[in-house]
Amino acid sequence: MATTLFHNAHDFQVGEQHFNISSAGGPLKGNAKELGARIAAGAIHDSAERCDAPKCHPETRVAVQNDLYDWIIDEEEPSDHPRKIKWVTGPAGSGKSAVMGSVADRCSEKGVLGATFFFASWSTSVGRRRKTAFVTTIAHQLAQHREELGTAISTAIERNEGIFEKNLRVQMEVLVLSPLREVVRRPDRPRLRGAIIVDGLDECEAEQYHDTSTRGRPERTKADDQLEILQVLQAASSDPSFPFRILIASRPERVFREFFDPENNPTAFAKKLDLHEDHNADADITLFLEAEFNRLTRRYNLPPSWLPPNAIQILVDKASGQFIYAATVIRFLDAGHREPPKALLEAVLGMEVITTSNPLEHLDALYSHILNSSPDPPLSVLWIRTIQRLNLNLHHSYASPIHLLLQTDPQSNEAEHLLGNLHSLIRIPPLSEQATTTYGFYHKSLFDFLGDPDRCGKLYVEHNEDELFLWNAFVRACARAGGTRLKYRESFLQLLIKIPAVLDLANGIGHPKALSTPASADWWVSWVIARKAPQSLWTVFREVHKPVRAVLIPFQT
Repeated sequence: MATTLFHNAHDFQVGEQHFNISSAGGPLKGNAKELGARIAAGAIHDSAERCDAPKCHPETRVAVQNDLYDWIIDEEEPSDHPRKIKWVTGPAGSGKSAVMGSVADRCSEKGVLGATFFFASWSTSVGRRRKTAFVTTIAHQLAQHREELGTAISTAIERNEGIFEKNLRVQMEVLVLSPLREVVRRPDRPRLRGAIIVDGLDECEAEQYHDTSTRGRPERTKADDQLEILQVLQAASSDPSFPFRILIASRPERVFREFFDPENNPTAFAKKLDLHEDHNADADITLFLEAEFNRLTRRYNLPPSWLPPNAIQILVDKASGQFIYAATVIRFLDAGHREPPKALLEAVLGMEVITTSNPLEHLDALYSHILNSSPDPPLSVLWIRTIQRLNLNLHHSYASPIHLLLQTDPQSNEAEHLLGNLHSLIRIPPLSEQATTTYGFYHKSLFDFLGDPDRCGKLYVEHNEDELFLWNAFVRACARAGGTRLKYRESFLQLLIKIPAVLDLANGIGHPKALSTPASADWWVSWVIARKAPQSLWTVFREVHKPVRAVLIPFQT
């Protein structure tokens, strides 16, 4: 009978700190508390931020989950050539995150989960979008599982002042590998094993995208940072004291294909798992659709005959192995449209596409249909792209301040008018929670679609149109502030003051349709005073107007 590592582990959260303490370990001590302050708490598999994260529908993806779990607990592999890293891949929408989330839950229940990190490029938490907190988050979770390991990690922090400012390789050596070596050398060493699960590594962005302190250095691409993480994990897995199996999930982008190619990398990896090629998802998608259609039938009290006999098979064929297509169809039917589910389903079944080499053509047709159900599709796309941009660049971009910024009439209900039919694509907070809740998006593939003119066609928005939209919204808000003696709430001022740092102001001001800033300086003074900002008035004024000189230079004689 296999011995479990993390028996009776319990998860809980205090404030913004997430703890996972087992009965074998103990509470955080000493320097481990400092480690806890350096983690990306939202990236842990059972974090509050991931409460709505996709999981495999019951009875689906069973074979895939079993394959991965069996590999994690396999003890019969030759010890002289252990293969401790396995790559799980597949195209957008193939269900990678759902599988990894379900496997993480299973490992946690069975006591064989070491640590998790779920990257997400759409997340409002910067820590989930970049590499900075990767090793510290892994080390923080490992420190909770065994008291001996937690103590060793705490001692390592004490002996290595400034470790949190070091690169990932050094952090992995000091915070994970050295403590592991210390623990396994003990005569009464615990039996350590389990999984470290890393999902969405292809969504890790280059650090300078969000860090102005990197100006002047050679620019790194996101592939550089992704490769750095892969190399750090590879080095860790090669250490004899490292007892964990590592699962890495990503899209099949070049950096991953080359890294896991045996001809390019001599390290022996476990056989990769391609969700699209190695496992036919049609049967699982059929099970999912059957269960969801039964739920819709009960919810809306529909007759059994409402579903055409061949509807599920048609949808399975259109999905082409992509769970995201099936999930989006169900959300579309269940999103509370004025039209009944039967009419919406008939519209989906009747969608025709021009056959191309694009494997996402049916998903693209579905996205186009849903977005075109908005009263003003181009404007709704501008709202979606701007909301995502503010989410990524500004902390706590809550729904109510965004509405006040983007609506041409602050007293209107433009947000509901434009986005009301798009609940199958966007997590729109209920009215009572919009002052403290951000918008969310169900899947990154929506922004892949909107960012490719060949896929989204007339819905495509050029970068300068994005800039113009946000710039004009910013100027209107400032002008209203001057005319109403600043009746804005502090939460909106907090958002407004940060807009200049988000904008590409040269593009915004230089556009022929750009609004000009108000001539009166009253609103500048009131704005800064009301906000009680540490910034000087000159700093705020300069941030907004510094592009003007560059725009006017070509017109000087």
